[in-house]
Order: sequence, then structure tokens, then C-alpha cells
Amino acid sequence: MLKTIKVPSHITEEKLVSLYKEMWLIRYFDEKVDQFFAKGMIHGTTHLCVGQEPSAAGAIAALKDIDKITSTHRGHGHCISKGANVNGMMAELFGRVDGYCKGKGGSIHIADLEKGNLGANGIVGGGIPIAVGAALTSKMKKEGYVVLCFFGDGASNEGSFHESLNLASIWDLPVVFICENNQYGMSGSVKEMTRVENIADRAVSYGMPGKVVDGLDAIEIMNTVYDAVERARQGHGPTLIEAKTYRWKGHSKSDAKKYRTREEEEEWRKKDGIKRFRDLLIEEGIFTEEKAKQLQEEAKQEVEDAVKFAENSPQPSIESLLEDVYA
Repeated sequence: MLKTIKVPSHITEEKLVSLYKEMWLIRYFDEKVDQFFAKGMIHGTTHLCVGQEPSAAGAIAALKDIDKITSTHRGHGHCISKGANVNGMMAELFGRVDGYCKGKGGSIHIADLEKGNLGANGIVGGGIPIAVGAALTSKMKKEGYVVLCFFGDGASNEGSFHESLNLASIWDLPVVFICENNQYGMSGSVKEMTRVENIADRAVSYGMPGKVVDGLDAIEIMNTVYDAVERARQGHGPTLIEAKTYRWKGHSKSDAKKYRTREEEEEWRKKDGIKRFRDLLIEEGIFTEEKAKQLQEEAKQEVEDAVKFAENSPQPSIESLLEDVYA
């Protein structure tokens, strides 16, 4: 029995331990991707979620296996947390045939339908109406799953956000909207782009609950998302959750981050959600500092193994150029 941590009933000590390793897997994966982009070994573009790991891991831990997610252009963490194999993910970024989309989707279009990940999306706010469509399917066909819809603060100013929340509300759809507010939409502060204090305040416009959580606190996110998911599963409609978080890296690989100060970045790094989670589990007696280090090293090795897998995966043939695309 957990002594001081309140978590949903299906969350065991073993699950909390695996969540700790999962967050390191997300961080090491994106840091490795960052290195390869800098070397020109991965092409296209990428958006890294280093620093945002708890919002993905904590939120998705609240789901059942049948539940689905839609992701964003900053979606590697969501993909890993929904059970993706990092070998297939890394191969996808390397453009190899063993990747999740046979190397044709790349960083911002990765999907894993078998695990319920309906895909990342290169369009800001593009995944929100997809989530509503999936939730409508669940309700009409009585399939019983809930859709967790991730998007960023910038997407909350898109028309797709407002239209989707309105439809989800009036139809009482089983969808939970989670805004990962990392303080900046590309190169502009959210304070310059949005007049309301909290993006979750917009929920009242659509007659649904709005919740603000600490995006660096995996336990708070898990509990809040769990309550919203179960509310949706029982037919009571959607919830808008805003996770206040921070991306340590730039918006994309070409971002020099000139719009924010080093002092601000350092202050957020001190709040590192992975470290906070580790300290909590040690205090709870769930694992020791030595075990925490072991799990961290295991996650790092999994990423190194994924790189080897990707490098050894075949390049696609020229004959496959027009396969899996619309004519």
C-alpha cells in the first residue's frame, strides 16, 4: 500500500517505478534525436519535449489500454507513454523501412494505431478535431474508449480548438482535452498571445469543467486526467485540462531561443519533474537512490540500442516511393 501518494486504484508501486524509467526514456530519446539532427543525420524537422516528460507520462498512465490519444508536432513523449517501441520510433526518424510509418512519416507524423496512438500532427491544432471524431465513433458504436487529446498553448487560438470543444460539449463526447502550456508558441510568449490568465478558463465558454495542473507533477496530472477520463467514460462529456510546463529546448531544431532569458530557463530546470518524481518515490520507500540510477541507465541503454537498430534498418527502395500515398 502507498503511504502518502494518492493515485488511481489501478496504479501500483510497480507502475510508478516504470513511469520513472519511462520519463527518462522520453528524455534520452529526444536528447539523442537532438544530437543526430545537429549532425545532419536525421532530416526534416523535429520538436523536442525535453522538460515536459511528466505531462505525457502522468496523463497517459491514467488511461486504459482501449483508450486512444491524438498527439502534436511535439509528440515523441506521448508516443512512448502510449507504449510505442523506441526501436520503431528511431527507425522512423532515420527514414528506414522498420520505422512505424516505414520511414515516410518522420518526427511529426508518427503513429501507432495498434497502441491507440492516432498520430502526431504537423498542423497546429490538427489533432483536436481528429480526437473529437474518434470520440464520436466511440459513442455512436458504444465502443467504450475515451480519447485523450494533446495540444499546445498555441493551438488554443486556432479555430479547430473552439469548434472541436463546442461539438464535444454539445454531444457529450468521451474526450479529454489536455493543453500542454509550455509558455511559448513558437517564438511568442503565451502572455502576448492570449488575454485570459489560464487557457483552462476557456472551458466555461463550452459548458465543460476546466482544470489547471502543475505540468511538472506527474501524480497531480495522473489524478486529474483519471477523474476527467472516468467522467467522460460515464457519459458526462469532455473536460479541458491545462498542464503548466516548460520546454528546455527551442521550438524546433532551428530555434536559437532569443526570446527568453538564460535565467528563466535555469529557474524552470530547477523544477525538473523527473527529479521531483524520483525524490517522491524515494521518500515513499518505493525504491532507493541506487535503484533510481539503475533505471535511468537502463533507459539510456534502450535509446542507444534503438539507434543501432535504426542504423541497421534498410533504406527504402526507390520502387516504394509511391506506396502508401494517395494518388
